[in-house]
This record gives sequence, C-alpha cells and structure tokens, in this order.
Amino acid sequence: MLIAGNWKMFKGPEATREFAAAFDPPAGVDVVVAPPYVSLAAAVEARLTTFAQSVHWAPEGAYTGEISTGMLLELGVAGAIVGHSERRQFFGETDETVSMRAEAALAAGLEVIACVGELESEREAGRTEEVLRRQVGVLPDDERLVIAYEPVWAIGTGRTATPQIAQEAHAFIKSLLDRPVLYGGSVKPDNARELLAQPDVDGALVGGASLDPGSFAAICEAALT
Repeated sequence: MLIAGNWKMFKGPEATREFAAAFDPPAGVDVVVAPPYVSLAAAVEARLTTFAQSVHWAPEGAYTGEISTGMLLELGVAGAIVGHSERRQFFGETDETVSMRAEAALAAGLEVIACVGELESEREAGRTEEVLRRQVGVLPDDERLVIAYEPVWAIGTGRTATPQIAQEAHAFIKSLLDRPVLYGGSVKPDNARELLAQPDVDGALVGGASLDPGSFAAICEAALT
C-alpha cells in the first residue's frame, strides 16, 4: 500500500523540516511526500521518500521553470508525479506531454505516479471510461509506474468519490494497464479506511490532508486495516 502526499505550493524548507520532525508514520506502509522544488533537498535530508511534483522530458535546455531527471537524481529524489489535474488545467499539460514526462523519468530510473481522471462534465456525459482509456493509453507499461485516479470533480472540493465509484474506476484502469492504482480526491482520515478497503485501490494520493503530520499519519494508519 502506497500513501503519497502532494503538498502542491505549500511548505518551504523550514516547514518541511518541521513536518518531518513531527511525522511518525506506521511501519508497513510505503509513504512518499512531494513538496515544492525548493523543499526537495530538505525532505531528502529528513529521510522522507521524496517525489517531485513534475519533471521535464529533456535532460537540459531552455525550459524556464522546469526541472530535469538529472537534477532530481542529484538531489536524491526517488520519483515524480506527472499529469496532475492542476498541471493539465492551469499549465497546458496534455496527454502527449504527460507521456513524454513519464517515459523520460522512468528511463532515468525514477519512479512515477501518473495522474488520470475525468472532469465533472465528462462523468455526467457518461464519458469516464473514454477519458480514462485515452489518458491511460499513452502511459508506458513499466514496473516503476503507479497510476493515480483522481476524479477532477473531487479535488480540493471536499467531495469524494464513493468507494463504489472509486472501485469501478480502478478496476477499469487495471483492465487497461496492470499497474497499482492510487485514489486521489479529497482523501481524509475519516474516509480513507473505506476507500482503501476496496480491492482495486492500492493506496492514496493525498492533497490537503497530507500537510498536517498527524492527519497524514492517520491516513497511513488506515492503510493497515
């Protein structure tokens, strides 16, 4: 079971060190944090398994604001998230660029959490499977790849897919590509246990609830039951 915390644009280096000092995850759960780029080194130094929130496909070049696989490896970063819905929504990420980022990261030896998921309008139009088929279809089949299903309508809204909705989507994704699938979408301590109990849910990609060490530890605990 993998529990990953995506800190988004929160926590500089000092706050990262404070989090690490207070965070006491249970044994038996794989735990990852993905802090902002400026806090990657602090997280690595604090012995947290650390992922970046994105990674570029080129080894170097004129790509302002991007970060390469070599830079992450030099810091001791273990992997990267690619294709998060906020990257798609606000920064022009496409299925093609998600594929390129994933392939480059995996080729460099990084682990990858690749995010997929439908908009509310797409779910209401009955297009969820169409969207997932398109997004999953560009991902490489690699043993270091994990997929995160994040229904976009449940991210940062307080709404959560029911365990049944999550299970159905995860089973469908695994029918397309047999890799572990995390659930991401307003995961909190009070709903984590029921979501993580579903047979095709292999962990969680946690947003806001991962910023508090006690809350994040409670979600990690839920993965054990």
